[in-house]
Amino acid sequence: MTSHRRVDTAGLVIALLLLALSAAVFWDMNRLELSSVYGVGPKAMPIVVGTGLALLALGNGVVAVRGGLPKRETVDLTAILLILGGLGALIALIALGGGFILATATLFVAVATAFGRRAYLVDFLIGFALGTFAYLLFAKLLALTLPVGPLERLI
Repeated sequence: MTSHRRVDTAGLVIALLLLALSAAVFWDMNRLELSSVYGVGPKAMPIVVGTGLALLALGNGVVAVRGGLPKRETVDLTAILLILGGLGALIALIALGGGFILATATLFVAVATAFGRRAYLVDFLIGFALGTFAYLLFAKLLALTLPVGPLERLI
């Protein structure tokens, strides 16, 4: 008895999308206009990323043709909607002047809830601490501009 494996169509589509993304990275990299660069220049990382995407596409395509991809799990629509809602809340809070720290804490609560955690206050405090740490690291230490709200003005 021979086991007949079917070609995984979704896996092939993903392989083609990865290959298209790799081509887009290489195309965009070739449009860079650079003066003389000595040593490793700004084209190095796009080459690494584009090559990695092409290798992932090749590997995914081979496994899809062989039918060796694992069976997919069912989609938890509630978790997806919670994460998308958290992203929407992050965008809205930043747009309305709530600042980076509160927006990040809100997103953290939404994602933790999507993963099944129900300790909302503790999750908010963890997100608040992580957001504050990230804000201090990027805005104060690295001097990058992040969205400022009432809490960030206090720091």
